[in-house]
Amino acid sequence: MTAKYSGSILSIGCGKREPEAGVIRLDVSPEVNPDVRWDLNQFPYPFEDSSFQIIECFDVIEHLNSIPDVMEEFDRILVPGGVAKITTPHFSSANSYIDPTHKWHLSYFSFDYFSDVSALNYYCSARFTIVSRFIHFKGLKLYTAFARRLANKYPDQYEQHFAWIFPAFFLYFELRSNK
Repeated sequence: MTAKYSGSILSIGCGKREPEAGVIRLDVSPEVNPDVRWDLNQFPYPFEDSSFQIIECFDVIEHLNSIPDVMEEFDRILVPGGVAKITTPHFSSANSYIDPTHKWHLSYFSFDYFSDVSALNYYCSARFTIVSRFIHFKGLKLYTAFARRLANKYPDQYEQHFAWIFPAFFLYFELRSNK
């Protein structure tokens, strides 16, 4: 069953987010009273093609069974040029490992596999342009300012050599659909 919704934003894993105009709240839990109740590991999602301008997926993707399948669905339900906004714990964050429901521990470069940036982009046919991505830190201001500046300027060196010394908190991505 698919449906056309008038909302321009799909909030995936909305949790206790309050209802607001233009936002469709999706969650698997009936306790949070979402607009749409759905298990994100079930495909296809219950939306028509090109239904949303923005998908917000905050601290959810690391829980799902297949990130390539999810990215295919995001591409399908986004309008051409629509944007997926994703947050997830950085692999060096204790939060990435504390939650026993986390299946994936992701990197600054994880979503390259769904863009033309990587030669290894054959996991799914969906293609996104990486609009922005950022490694966030928490802690002392001086520490976080220093770590943030270096990690985001030199992400490869940071993740290869310093991530376990100066662990990050979370990652933020904005990905534009290329369809």
